[in-house]
Amino acid sequence: MLDEAPVEASGQMSHREVLEALSGLLLAMFVAMLSSTVVTNALPSIVEDLHGSQTGYTWVVVATLLAMTATTPIWGKLADLFSKKLLVQSALVIYTAGSLIAALAPNMQVLIGARVVQGLGVGGLTALVQVVIASMVSPRERGRYSGYIGATFALATVSGPLIGGLIVDSPLGWRGCFFVGMPVALAAFLVLQAKLHLPVVKRQVSIDYLGATLIIGGVSILLVWVSLAGQQFAWASVTTALMVLGGIAVIAAALYVEAKVAVEPIIPLRLFKDRTTSLATVASILIGVSMFGATVYLSEYFQNARGMSPTEAGLMSVAMVGGLLVSSIVTGRIISNTGLWKRYLVGGMVLVIAGLGLLGTIDESTPLLEVGAFMAILGLGLGATMQNLVLAVQNNTAQADMGAASSVVAFFRSMGGSIGVSALGALLSHQVTQKVTDGLAALGIDAGHSTGSIPDLDALPAPVRALYETAFGEATGHLFLVATPFAVLAFVCILFIKEVPLRTTIERDVPQNDRVDETVTR
Repeated sequence: MLDEAPVEASGQMSHREVLEALSGLLLAMFVAMLSSTVVTNALPSIVEDLHGSQTGYTWVVVATLLAMTATTPIWGKLADLFSKKLLVQSALVIYTAGSLIAALAPNMQVLIGARVVQGLGVGGLTALVQVVIASMVSPRERGRYSGYIGATFALATVSGPLIGGLIVDSPLGWRGCFFVGMPVALAAFLVLQAKLHLPVVKRQVSIDYLGATLIIGGVSILLVWVSLAGQQFAWASVTTALMVLGGIAVIAAALYVEAKVAVEPIIPLRLFKDRTTSLATVASILIGVSMFGATVYLSEYFQNARGMSPTEAGLMSVAMVGGLLVSSIVTGRIISNTGLWKRYLVGGMVLVIAGLGLLGTIDESTPLLEVGAFMAILGLGLGATMQNLVLAVQNNTAQADMGAASSVVAFFRSMGGSIGVSALGALLSHQVTQKVTDGLAALGIDAGHSTGSIPDLDALPAPVRALYETAFGEATGHLFLVATPFAVLAFVCILFIKEVPLRTTIERDVPQNDRVDETVTR
């Protein structure tokens, strides 16, 4: 079988060669980010048009996160075994197929299924882009290119909601949001085909099918439980007990297979012997809960609590993404020059905690300037944290395990995000339903049959609309308060990570008994 070898096996890539290959990777990353951001401001319109509920709103987001989360470590391990270029291109094809199905979806069920297919592709892009970059440049030099990565992330995050809002407000409607990423995916495919050329090696490959199946099964059971508990059944119920015990049992079986049975485990447990990897993994889960879990509902806040159009809600995201862009570029450059990174992780988490805490004070009447300032603080923190956490793990990892190690961080961050989106979405739905029910009862209106759905606010009488706006505003603030303690715990984990100066070579010295036999081919 074929796999990519460390770049220096055939000579270090020049800056121009790196940039040419990086252009295709950045397009692929843009597609991955766009898959969620472009649809953000379209979700209220989608749910209204397809007659969905708040639960359906949550599942359109969770379906992609769940599929992405469950498959990320598998994509990462495959990158250690097969052609990274072919894998990235395969992920782009899968993403495009899911987008086409979503664009033509006749109901919420088909749309959620299509989002699962999209998530499979996004999982590959999320894991593989970082792995390929790690194969081209050393950790120390990676800061030189982190500005491009940060700019791409910021561009997708800013332009996605704006493009999505404009499309929703145009004759194309929300279905156009799923078509818009297809030309970008095609461009990424073609650029990678022409510009990404890495040396390959021949090696024996043993695919861990059993481990992969058990990992996907165990994670999926727990994520589905978090998504449905409190809505379809009570948190304290027989169904909860069965799903939790079943998920834990399947994951325990996966750990046994990974530790004792698999020749090439999907998640090599030896990686967690490294303190940096272990602490970064825990921090990634907690950051995922706080970041994804809270911020995904900001668009709903702007539209349902502040009466904004999808386009206006997209413009509000500029504040957070502007902070993210500035901090990712500045910290990336400084880290590349000094080789030191921990202080920026610590400082970034302080800003994340501050941003979440401040956003926890918002309601339907908070001045928009204040909301924007709070979002900018959160963006500054996230920009200094997300990329550098992956970089710290890659710096301590041998090249033969780079795919698995990089994807482990992304995997647990996505898993935390899935848990956060599901649990906080259930909390939002419960609080809004309760507040609206109580408010309508006070007005002498019995609407218990309809409070689970997201209404068209423009069609509501003024008192009822004000009631919904108040409910969404207060509930959104509570989400950020609930997310803040998770960010505090992530901060504690980062404090205990030991700083190792970034190495200037792509390959790390590996103990002889950990080496993988391979033959480099030109």
